Amino acid sequence: MRVTVKGQVTIPKPIRDHLGIGPGSEVEFVATNGDVRLVAVDGNLSEEEKLRRFSDVLDQMEGTLDLGGMTSDQYMEWLRGLR
Repeated sequence: MRVTVKGQVTIPKPIRDHLGIGPGSEVEFVATNGDVRLVAVDGNLSEEEKLRRFSDVLDQMEGTLDLGGMTSDQYMEWLRGLR
């Protein structure tokens, strides 16, 4: 499968059918440990479930950014640049 210049991919029909993905459906790409998962978003999820899923993603990402020994304050200063 190739990614277009716009960063788009075509989800194969068997996968769309299996996940119930159709026109107008929402999906998420979840990156974990060098892999990417496509997750169908259920519009009927409770706010609590949405928050739990978001928290799970943040937990999976924790500690994955190598700041080269910088503290978070130093990193933010570097990121923002001189003002």
